[in-house]
Amino acid sequence: MTLPAVADCVFCKIVAGQIPCFKLLEDDATIAFMDINPVNPGHALAVAKGHWPTVDVIPAEVLAAVATTAQRIAKAVMAKLRPDGVNLMQANGPGAGQSVPHLHIHIIPRRPGDDLLFNWQPRAVERAEIEAVWHRLKAGL
Repeated sequence: MTLPAVADCVFCKIVAGQIPCFKLLEDDATIAFMDINPVNPGHALAVAKGHWPTVDVIPAEVLAAVATTAQRIAKAVMAKLRPDGVNLMQANGPGAGQSVPHLHIHIIPRRPGDDLLFNWQPRAVERAEIEAVWHRLKAGL
């Protein structure tokens, strides 16, 4: 399969070998490497080799391969770095905080007191509001 690429995409350049990385593993569909701006020691990325910006446009089998690579890295992080936990984070679009528009999953080791803020405060919502959104989503499936 020919993988799509974008000339000015930093991850496409890493996949092509134009930019060096601390590569952890690579297969036909994915590459994993250390994040060069880590939020915690051991922060790594599992990246699709082809250029698909977000989860809604990537082929399902490639998304599955990226998830499998993320799991392999997370297992190594847990075994070798022994954090208290690991976050897998995948953002889609600037509104979600995606800084590189090329599908990737962050593997982030976590420790108590690391001050990373991925949690949110639940808001009170009426059941009718949830049901209305549910109807809209069900209609799209």
